[in-house]
Amino acid sequence: MSKRKTIARHLSLICVATALSACALPKTDVVARLGADPVTSGGTYTSGGGLTVAVDLREWQGQTLVCGVWAKSRQQSVLTARAEHQVLGSGAVFLGQERFLSNLLYMRQVDPAPSYGGREANCANTGRAWQSSYATLRPTIRIPRQVVANESDGLLVLGGPIVRFRQTGPGAGDS
Repeated sequence: MSKRKTIARHLSLICVATALSACALPKTDVVARLGADPVTSGGTYTSGGGLTVAVDLREWQGQTLVCGVWAKSRQQSVLTARAEHQVLGSGAVFLGQERFLSNLLYMRQVDPAPSYGGREANCANTGRAWQSSYATLRPTIRIPRQVVANESDGLLVLGGPIVRFRQTGPGAGDS
């Protein structure tokens, strides 16, 4: 094989590897247990059921991490069976008015529970240096209202269901 073909082949492999890595889920840097009283939020679907997200801020090697878990209702419509990917993907964690992290898909799924304190959670690095004041502040979870399923014909002639997600607080239930 000529030197030119070898270089072209290596460049092709690098391009394929780069394209595949762009499709990866958000990187999980660390796994840690949530504190005794993590911040919880989430919401419900208009068809019934919902999800809960629980988060803590942590310091790791001088950086600020957001550690979190999520749970979904055991009983919900088939129309929302995979809606959590859309909903979590649109979520964000704020501290005050500052967005610390977008896209909650890195979080670990757990069973619904009355409390999420002590649960093993995936953590993502925010890229921010840790500040000692963060230890006493409580982050906010924000998930926008959204349509997660639309079975209507768009003209509302056939009247198929439209299912919406609304942030209402923890929505997965506790059992």
